[in-house]
Amino acid sequence: MQVFKRLPLTIVRGKGMKVWDDEGRDYLDFVAGLAVVSLGHCHPVLVRAITQQVKLLTQTSNIYYTIPQLQLSELLVKSSCLDRVFISNSGTEAVEGAIKLARRYGKAHLDGAYEIITAYQSFHGRTLAATAATGQNAFQEPFTPLPTGFINVPFNNIESIMNATGKQTCAVMLEPIQGEGGVNVPDDDYLDKVRNWCDEKGLLLILDEVQTGIGRTGSLYAYQQYGVEPDIMTLAKGLGSGVPIGAFLAKEKACAFKPGEHGGTYVGNPLMCAAGYAVLSYIIDNAVPAHVAKTGFALYIGLQKLAEKYSFVKEVRGRGLLLAMSFKQEMAGKVVDGCLENGLLVNMVKPDAIRLMPPLIVEGKDIIKALDILDKVLAKGN
Repeated sequence: MQVFKRLPLTIVRGKGMKVWDDEGRDYLDFVAGLAVVSLGHCHPVLVRAITQQVKLLTQTSNIYYTIPQLQLSELLVKSSCLDRVFISNSGTEAVEGAIKLARRYGKAHLDGAYEIITAYQSFHGRTLAATAATGQNAFQEPFTPLPTGFINVPFNNIESIMNATGKQTCAVMLEPIQGEGGVNVPDDDYLDKVRNWCDEKGLLLILDEVQTGIGRTGSLYAYQQYGVEPDIMTLAKGLGSGVPIGAFLAKEKACAFKPGEHGGTYVGNPLMCAAGYAVLSYIIDNAVPAHVAKTGFALYIGLQKLAEKYSFVKEVRGRGLLLAMSFKQEMAGKVVDGCLENGLLVNMVKPDAIRLMPPLIVEGKDIIKALDILDKVLAKGN
């Protein structure tokens, strides 16, 4: 089905920071499967975990326990501020589960409250409920009428959340940094204010860390940089480094589900959990978030220098290895095409902005090469 606007590139192989097309040409990958390939392409740790597990067991259903699911769940809990885990197949499913859990909590503890406040320019997934939660009209309009129970308000504005809160509100759901919305970074105290408001009103705070989690912003979870703790958190993307997996975690007080109220045939299967456990273990044991903070800062500084060099660059924004460069005109597509021609993959996140989200293993030499290519491309637009 023609639902993707694809670039003229057929990728057949990947290794580390590079991918190769069907004609043998290599590209430096600063898209990483949309912030997914956290350990780079075909990392030995992931390959080994999948190879070993596929020989043992791939699917049992959640009627039974499996060792990989227990291992991954325990590690997620130990590495976060949350108490319980549900492992899903994708980020969208994780968000859908978080929405259901918040509504179940509202029914059980908030007199049936069911509304969830989300932000404009957010992105929470592709199901109908997640689309309703996503505060972007372009995603919503083709599928109206959407499920009710979502109120979209301006991002980085605590007053808008306060004004939208009513008797039917059960939760606030935000991305710590808006990824698909353009890599929008809130004020340092924004999430703290939201946390305080949720505590005052007895609401759940859901942080959608599908894109920002698993080391992407320079800490294992982005909430750790803002000094707040969510009641529910969603994860996916980098958790499997290319293997489809998601999860939502919750504090004990928010775990309102009863047996039979949520599930899925493939969720938490041994193969995906073995992959997730191997990836997360590697990221924690090798201090990858600290590496991300260092290399992300170097990339940010390099992009800032380009912004100073070219007057048509509007700004550079982001944290860690989730960065965007915006322009004063809608030229992002042209920049992406130019980079592709010169062997660099970057992403057009908005018509006037490109996004850079390389594998977390990126090194200084990769950053220098990427910046040199981008400089060459921008010079043609000057």
